[in-house]
Amino acid sequence: MSALFYALIIIVPAMVLMFSAFFTFQRRIQGRSVGKAMRINLATFLVLIVMTGLFTFVASAETGEAPAPVATAEEAAEEAEEAVSDGSSKGLGLLAAGLVTGLAGIGGGIAVAAGAPAAIAATSEDPKSFGKSLIFVALGESIALYGVVISILILNKV
Repeated sequence: MSALFYALIIIVPAMVLMFSAFFTFQRRIQGRSVGKAMRINLATFLVLIVMTGLFTFVASAETGEAPAPVATAEEAAEEAEEAVSDGSSKGLGLLAAGLVTGLAGIGGGIAVAAGAPAAIAATSEDPKSFGKSLIFVALGESIALYGVVISILILNKV
């Protein structure tokens, strides 16, 4: 497949996502409900994730080399095992590392979004509770760090 096709797989959904974000921003400024625009954003984001995953899988499966003729069935089995272990496991490993990092970042963001305002409110009422509040915010951040560590471990295996 051509580089133009790969570029379109990434560029078109990204442009739609930017347009829908702009549309959401405009509706918010006008004081209207942003529910429909947010659903469009979410659907476009999911399509972008699927297309990126397919692009990664297809790109890792392409080797560009013609297979050499094989003399025996044993050599054919070894060649097939090497091809599967080289191409698809590396692509799936990279996809897994990306998903781990992304989902852990989203989870950490959700945790901090819930914990940080509560920590600020608790600290404003009682300044002595700052240390306890900071621990809860740090626990939310550690979720993202654990995801990065697991992603590094996956990348070292691939």
